[in-house]
Amino acid sequence: MTFHFLNSSHLFPHTFFLAGIPGLSAAHIWISVPFCFMFFLALTGNGVLLFLIWTEHRLHQPMFLFLAMLCFVDLVLSLSTLPKMLAIFWFNATTIGSHACLFQMFVIHAFSAMESGVLVAMALDRVVAICNPLHYTTIVTPAVVTKLGGLVMLRGMGLAIFFPSLVHRLPYCGSHTIAYTYCEHMAVVKLACGARTVDNLYVFAVAIFLGVGDMAFIAYTYGQIVKTVMHLPSPEARAKAGSTCTAHVCVIIFFYGPASGAKVILANLYLLLPPALDPLVYGVKTKQIRERMFTLLCSTQIEPT
Repeated sequence: MTFHFLNSSHLFPHTFFLAGIPGLSAAHIWISVPFCFMFFLALTGNGVLLFLIWTEHRLHQPMFLFLAMLCFVDLVLSLSTLPKMLAIFWFNATTIGSHACLFQMFVIHAFSAMESGVLVAMALDRVVAICNPLHYTTIVTPAVVTKLGGLVMLRGMGLAIFFPSLVHRLPYCGSHTIAYTYCEHMAVVKLACGARTVDNLYVFAVAIFLGVGDMAFIAYTYGQIVKTVMHLPSPEARAKAGSTCTAHVCVIIFFYGPASGAKVILANLYLLLPPALDPLVYGVKTKQIRERMFTLLCSTQIEPT
């Protein structure tokens, strides 16, 4: 994607410098070990889940299609940030071109918004499945899943497209060092020497719309789920209904937990934890995925001659 900007007269730098994790530069090599491990988990876990869902017809159901969307978003977030982080930790490769920085900024904010949107869609799927099971197949159809996925994508890209242009319009007459391992919007804005009111207002509006709005909707759906589960006739039925939401609740905590923190280390975990841990949670908690994985592993074993 190419960004076109009108205000080229502003002193926008040709390059930025990523500081890594300020105050811990001496420990970058050691910090890279868990980062590298989480990157490996993110690539393999999400890749395996996508493969299982793609190749197993029985997993072509709304819940698993939403899970496939989540895996794809997590893969993009990992690939857009982790390679550069590791290059900083291993080779002190702190320089990043301005256009690469703006593109990374767009991808991070767009796909973070998409992840939040997918979690909302998954909550909607669960509330229909538990609160209105008899009409689930007529309400959550493949066409509805496709439309929700398209809406999630358009919403994320539509909100994020303004971040690079807002940053580019500001003048930069001081330091070009970003106190992060990636080009986070507000970290770049702090380097500007011009008025930042528009940027602050837009970030606040997006945070309210995505963070508060999405979390409020998810909380409402789970309130409805809890109300329905409590009225189920048997403990077994309540346990079964509740277990279908366990993985989703864990993923919500992984995503919104670090996102609520403002520290640099939490900002890194915000992009690291969900892609690394989401596949493990769904792999452990979802019976159909476990069965498909077991079948795949058994079928690839070499038979004795």
